[in-house]
Amino acid sequence: MKIRLRHLSVLFLVLSVFVLGLTGGVMLDRYIMVASAAAPGADSRPNTDLVLEAWRLIDSHYVDRAAIEQTRLTYGALTGMVDALGDTGHSTFLTPEMLEQHQSYTAGSFEGIGAQVEKRGDHIVIVAPMDDSPALKAGLKPGDAILKVDDEDMTGKSVQDVINKILGPAGTQVKLTIMDAHDGSQRELTLTRAKIIVNNVSWARVPGTAIAVVRITGFSDKVGDGLKKALTEIRQQKMSGVILDLRNNPGGLLSEAVATTSQFLDQGDVLLEKDAQGGIEHVRVESGGLATDLPLAVLINYGSASASEIVAGALQDAGRAKLIGETTFGTGTVLNTFRLSDGSAMLLATSEWLTPNGRVIWHRGVKPDDKVSLPAGVSPLTPAVLKTQSERDFQASRDLQMQRAVNWLTCAQSECATGAHAFPGKDEVGP
Repeated sequence: MKIRLRHLSVLFLVLSVFVLGLTGGVMLDRYIMVASAAAPGADSRPNTDLVLEAWRLIDSHYVDRAAIEQTRLTYGALTGMVDALGDTGHSTFLTPEMLEQHQSYTAGSFEGIGAQVEKRGDHIVIVAPMDDSPALKAGLKPGDAILKVDDEDMTGKSVQDVINKILGPAGTQVKLTIMDAHDGSQRELTLTRAKIIVNNVSWARVPGTAIAVVRITGFSDKVGDGLKKALTEIRQQKMSGVILDLRNNPGGLLSEAVATTSQFLDQGDVLLEKDAQGGIEHVRVESGGLATDLPLAVLINYGSASASEIVAGALQDAGRAKLIGETTFGTGTVLNTFRLSDGSAMLLATSEWLTPNGRVIWHRGVKPDDKVSLPAGVSPLTPAVLKTQSERDFQASRDLQMQRAVNWLTCAQSECATGAHAFPGKDEVGP
């Protein structure tokens, strides 16, 4: 009997000593038991005789006898089979070790540099650095390519090859050669691995305002509960508006995306799920939202993927929130995990999700209503930082996206402010 695990795409990998996180969903969702996989059609059956013929030739003639290791070659063949589908960053083969590392991540803490990555062309690139991680502190940003690890060229290497080079315990160092996402320049960074505690929901008041910033870093299990707790506190403190910060959030569980969206909508769809035959399933809003009437802005960027895009797309389609920032990553498939007999697994895209209005997100992303980019070298403000700031500190900060959200929420509740809350205008890009 095979076990299928339903969660969202895209696949990202968290660089850590215990972790290879699968994001979009980064967490595992619900199990579906099936008696067997569907029988393949005559034209789709693999030529197993050809595979065995190639194996016999390798076993008989390849000069480096130590390299002929059955499990490694088998996994290589399975990886190639899935990669040949062309669904880069989504459908993939996972070794038992990769699954085990993922399960360690779901426990809530791990040791590493704290970055989600994917393979793009010949390079492994950063999708999103995690809050307060060595990767974020070193200035790694979405789109940066990892060229070398400890001076070894990573061009053409698999994600797992790069992961294995970067693995190591907290307190040890790793040197990365990075190609900048914006200008193609190269730089060397030495990062010290650390223990990273995964705290997916946090919030703080914007200094000098009655506006709350709620930061969600990933849609793991219980995020919906964490959001309810935060919104309860926000209500008790009589906040007048909410900024939902989904920047650099690589995704997670479909169930938690639905729970999050349902805190801000009182009816309608969260998403549409389209199967291979074209059938459409409506995934509905859950009742009981705590913030369905609070003015809402949502911050997004290229590091926002998967479940983040579901939430942002649903709120945008409903006209419930203003989306501020940059176009998101562009994931849009639901993966099923098929566990194999030796503990390895294949993640296969079995359906596509659309926004409630039927918009395709796969490879396109969710576009903001108000395009604002951060200045080069500037990281998003987090609730932890906001709690240490004065009103003057916030006004002097260079998080143009958050400032724009504050300005918009202020304008939504009264005449547009000038002075203290007048931040940059539409479509500004930071230098």
